[in-house]
Amino acid sequence: MILRDPVHGLVAFEGDEERIVESLLDTPEVQRLRRVRQLGVTSLAFPGAEHSRFAHALGAAFVMKLLLARLRSIHGALPEAQRITPQRAREALAAAFLHDLGHGPLSHLFEDAIPGAPAHEIWTERIVLDPSTGVNRVLSSFGRELPARVVDLVHGRHEVPYLAKAVSGELDVDRCDYLLRDAHATGVRYGLYDLDWLLRSLRFGDANDGVSSGEAPALAIDGAKGLPAIEAFITARLFMFQQVYLHKATRAAEWMIRTILARAVTVLRAGGQLEAVPAAVAACGRGEPIALGDYLELDDGVLWGAMHAWERAQDRPLADLARRIRARSLFKTLELFGEQASPEGRVRAFEVARDVARAHGFEPDAYVGLDVASDEPFGSQDAPLAVVYAKGRARPLHEVSFLLGRLAGQVLSRVRLVLAPELREAVTHALGL
Repeated sequence: MILRDPVHGLVAFEGDEERIVESLLDTPEVQRLRRVRQLGVTSLAFPGAEHSRFAHALGAAFVMKLLLARLRSIHGALPEAQRITPQRAREALAAAFLHDLGHGPLSHLFEDAIPGAPAHEIWTERIVLDPSTGVNRVLSSFGRELPARVVDLVHGRHEVPYLAKAVSGELDVDRCDYLLRDAHATGVRYGLYDLDWLLRSLRFGDANDGVSSGEAPALAIDGAKGLPAIEAFITARLFMFQQVYLHKATRAAEWMIRTILARAVTVLRAGGQLEAVPAAVAACGRGEPIALGDYLELDDGVLWGAMHAWERAQDRPLADLARRIRARSLFKTLELFGEQASPEGRVRAFEVARDVARAHGFEPDAYVGLDVASDEPFGSQDAPLAVVYAKGRARPLHEVSFLLGRLAGQVLSRVRLVLAPELREAVTHALGL
């Protein structure tokens, strides 16, 4: 199978081990990912961000293929039990391809908004292990234990730790693909880094340590070649969070949709009626677990269709929010800094904004929100790679990189009030902003 990809160029899965990707491609659960956008509602801020989780899944599998080739070129010094075998390569490719299989519609919005909804990783596990799914049948045809081994890899568990971290870790194939893909689709350049050079700079750490402990050594970066590449990878993720993932318009839209979904569930639980309610949302309204089949019926189109129908809801705030989001009449944000952004200060500012909303005849729960988003781009205690040189011991990244040494342990945080445009001037005045 050969495909053209806007990020990686020609993407080929042709070998015997890679046949599993082509076999999984046309299963209903994988094809569903075509109907789930990778970046949810980010296209409301960056019009080109229309790419799907399906495209990302293929990209992650292709990066895994490249990584496996690099690992095989350097694993000769390892004992046979610690090397990449055809079976391990097959399960790693499958895990990379299926790692996002359980994502709900509109990125993380569904699981964040629906009370008690399992995380997407749990849905991935359920889909892979359920004998009724096409994915399970394909995996089982390659080996009875393969579904369980793929699930373990998705959760970062494997007898060869460096392979587990390649699927779920600080430097994994998921991040390697989505940074480049998201940067390409949004039209920004912040997420670019040199993937080829980064992979070429990988090597294993001290093999003697791995042999004596019975475990494979961890992956490391060649300090003479790869330090700029890993610095660029980590800072690319930081810049993408700053400029894209935490963009104020995206966060406002996400808050509005979370409020719409939560309010719809509240209406249903109170005995109210809504049109076009997806079965998964209806189950939540009844306080019941979501059936796997109902969850798999969810995609972006289904949810947008439901919200369109809810524009006619009797619940006036729900109908109003649904109309606004479809028309891209987004709420505004007020970013808080200094004392107002502190845990105590943000609560006070939030209550002031709610009081203003009440005074202007707006229901606070539907028209005022507090959005707190944060990310730690580089944690020195859980560094993705050690740095090795021809002489001397391996050293952690933050010790040898001036840039990462300054970044280690720092947290990027954005604290914003989200509110209806009609309230912005009054809230700004009340807070002295």
